[in-house]
Amino acid sequence: MFGRARKPAAPLDEESLYNYAVKLLGQQMRTVAGVKRLLQRRIEPGEAGAATLEAVIARLKERKYLDDAGYAQDYTKLRQENAHLGKRRVEQDLMRKGVQAGVIGETLDAAYADVNEEELARQHLERKRVKKPTNEKEAARVMRLLVRAGFSSGVIFRILKTWDVEVVEELGEGETGG
Repeated sequence: MFGRARKPAAPLDEESLYNYAVKLLGQQMRTVAGVKRLLQRRIEPGEAGAATLEAVIARLKERKYLDDAGYAQDYTKLRQENAHLGKRRVEQDLMRKGVQAGVIGETLDAAYADVNEEELARQHLERKRVKKPTNEKEAARVMRLLVRAGFSSGVIFRILKTWDVEVVEELGEGETGG
């Protein structure tokens, strides 16, 4: 191990833990799971610490400082409008951040209801300055980029077909517009 071992921080009482949580939320949007994970290091072990943690989380929710549904809506809007990401990628990111599946489903259904996924994928390609592929290797690179960005295979194949990429005919056989 490099450097000195860090001395564990002393457990915080409920008021100090609450203030620490507010400071964390002031720095960056966070989910309930994210805040719990960060606060876990600052509580005393055992049931007393768990009770303190739950009391702080309840207080944060009560004051509307912590709201997974609001977080999911804001996060989805930012990722959709700024990064031009597909529904699948945003869903994976929210799951990784600890947002509940029901909240994710409702949020994404509402956010992507009126979105043309093909147009969003084209905007993503434009943002990444991707040019029309000239060979199979470049086409495969574009496909991987769009898959990572969360777009369905049907949308990817439609985009590649409009570019008249020959590899699409072989890869796209039997593909339905998904």
